[in-house]
Amino acid sequence: MGGMTHPLVEEAAKKAAVAWVSVGGGPAYAVWCLPQDGRLHVVVGPGEQELPGLAEAATATVTLRGDHGGAVVTYPAQVQRIEPGGELWDAVAVTLAGKRLNSPGTAEALAERWGRECALVALTPAGEPVPAGDESGRAEPRPSAATNATRKPFRLHRVRRR
Repeated sequence: MGGMTHPLVEEAAKKAAVAWVSVGGGPAYAVWCLPQDGRLHVVVGPGEQELPGLAEAATATVTLRGDHGGAVVTYPAQVQRIEPGGELWDAVAVTLAGKRLNSPGTAEALAERWGRECALVALTPAGEPVPAGDESGRAEPRPSAATNATRKPFRLHRVRRR
């Protein structure tokens, strides 16, 4: 497998704990990841992070942030699904499971569950970084069941109108 080729991608990936990944030109999703051997490794599936279409995709677009939180580089990536039981699985899955915050049980048990229920993928850089445009990258939040309805603020006294 080829490693990181562009110096900016390589440097940003070394410190990456979170990446924004977009599949097929769709919206980018923030996912936690593990940089290892020139690739970013991501787990998606039930009980883990959701990123529709990543497990079946051949390519994706990855955006990495800098030390101050802003996007530093966006690049195309080749997606490779890592199958359980293989040499690459053994080298990545338990290490990635050990980095998973708030996971129940041991890293070995978590990696075993991932092998049954989830998809572990490697994102390998596949080209030069995308030039930064003039747009801010800002987008409206996607609809979510996790939002709360806002109520009018409580007022203790009457508000006079002019």
